[in-house]
Amino acid sequence: MAANMYRVGDYVYFENSSSNPYLIRRIEELNKTASGNVEAKVVCFYRRRDISNTLIMLADKHAKEIEEESETTVEPDLTDKQKHQLKHRELFLSRQYESLPATHIRGKCSVALLNETESVLSYLDKEDTFFYSLVYDPSLKTLLADKGEIRVGPRYQADIPEMLVEGESDEREQSKLEVKVWDPNSPLTDRQIDQFLVVARAVGTFARALDCSSSVRQPSLHMSAAAASRDITLFHAMDTLYRHSYDLSSAISVLVPLGGPVLCRDEMEEWSASEASLFEEALEKYGKDFNDIRQDFLPWKSLTSIIEYYYMWKTTDRYVQQKRLKAAEAESKLKQVYIPTYSKPNPNQISTSNGKPGAVNGAVGATFQPQNPLLGRACESCYATQSHQWYSWGPPNMQCRLCAICWLYWKKYGGLKMPTQSEEEKLSPSPTTEDPRVRSHVSRQAMQGMPVRNTGSPKSAVKTRQAFFLHTTYFTKFARQVCKNTLRLRQAARRPFVAINYAAIRAEYADRHAELSGSPLKSKSTRKPLACIIGYLEIHPAKKPNVIRSTPSLQTPTTKRMLTTPNHTSLSILGKRNYSHHNGLDELTCCVSD
Repeated sequence: MAANMYRVGDYVYFENSSSNPYLIRRIEELNKTASGNVEAKVVCFYRRRDISNTLIMLADKHAKEIEEESETTVEPDLTDKQKHQLKHRELFLSRQYESLPATHIRGKCSVALLNETESVLSYLDKEDTFFYSLVYDPSLKTLLADKGEIRVGPRYQADIPEMLVEGESDEREQSKLEVKVWDPNSPLTDRQIDQFLVVARAVGTFARALDCSSSVRQPSLHMSAAAASRDITLFHAMDTLYRHSYDLSSAISVLVPLGGPVLCRDEMEEWSASEASLFEEALEKYGKDFNDIRQDFLPWKSLTSIIEYYYMWKTTDRYVQQKRLKAAEAESKLKQVYIPTYSKPNPNQISTSNGKPGAVNGAVGATFQPQNPLLGRACESCYATQSHQWYSWGPPNMQCRLCAICWLYWKKYGGLKMPTQSEEEKLSPSPTTEDPRVRSHVSRQAMQGMPVRNTGSPKSAVKTRQAFFLHTTYFTKFARQVCKNTLRLRQAARRPFVAINYAAIRAEYADRHAELSGSPLKSKSTRKPLACIIGYLEIHPAKKPNVIRSTPSLQTPTTKRMLTTPNHTSLSILGKRNYSHHNGLDELTCCVSD
């Protein structure tokens, strides 16, 4: 029962599709709806298959840089299978929240920030274990390093020197190591020090009464006295005592110089009410991610100022009130929920009971004819030929299948258990496919996430797409020419999804065919002999164009040649006489006698 009990903060699998891998989410809240159902507000994690190839290259580059920076941690040589499965364990954190039905939970998993001191094999040895090191923004499509990284390792640790032997002097320069600000062996008693601190608070209260901005923020005497009693006033008073060698008269004179009493204010007083409201809103959204708080809400504040204000804000009544409100809200919300084990059959199961064929991918009309497991196609991942249950995988036309073990691996980790041929080519620089067309087709299938079909042997074979040839009959070509008014090919090409009225085209073609069959066909014009062309050119000699030439001068630009066009000929597109003028037309008579 503990395995089916899910609490806030658990990492769980969610199923949103029967054929796709599980979603990995972290439960933030459990809310009960008005209908009585339980919804979970979750933080989204993304797999490598969910982001673009460009971001995957950036993630690989980041991992390579971390590996190069590590000095002592030496990763063991991983096999191709381990490298392939390690990619399935990598996730990308996001700041995106969504609400999902709690009934879609399919189990628990573990997600941790990548620890550089541990070996990556530790993630492969544990089931349902994932890691992340980068933050993915789905809206901006960017990857950033997680700012909440705990820096563990020799690069971030202090070098501890050897312990001094008793009697050995420390040769280090103490002024560079630390600064002394207080001496407990002072000549003053504790009562005298407390009296001086009371005087310092009184001076601070009086200074706030004289300051116009402070009187607006602390309009009452009680608020001014409370502000003057903060740590910043006490630190200033004790530092003044130390700098004046614990001389009370000299220290009091420094508290009230000639210009007026000294006013010491910390971040709580420096911030306005509107800035405090912005900080509380940002803290509710981002938590203690001070970089994002400064970037999106308070860019005019320094990071040191924001952090200092946060720890001072935790000591105020405002923080106590918000903490009580959140505790009351948490009491009203669900702490845990019991989800029974999901036992309904998956639609992708290939059923072989009673000899009935099972549907492939749940598609209507697409069936898979069960065969003997020994003679049928092997598992697309591990190439096994026997399994107590088979699942259809990939597009329906591929008719690929996975065994029960590889199907569970696919649902949990979002990939095949064994690397495919295309991935082996990526890992090994030498190509294994002789035909470049087949190699490009395999890589294209791998990029699109399409399965590569196996036939029972470890050597994968690519299933070629079914080719077709569209043959146009002579009657169709003739109808395009005869029925131009009805068909209107240009308009039909601009609207490819509008159906063509075949009945109207058939009727017009029948009418035009009857007209053409009743009228005598015109004989094609035969090509005139060469002698006829020569005789025509002798009767109608070509006129030479009048060329207007002018003497170029410095004042007038040179004129272009003006060509005159003969009236008895018509120009073509290129400005030359057509072929029909030379071969003869109906209105031209060319007589040649022997």
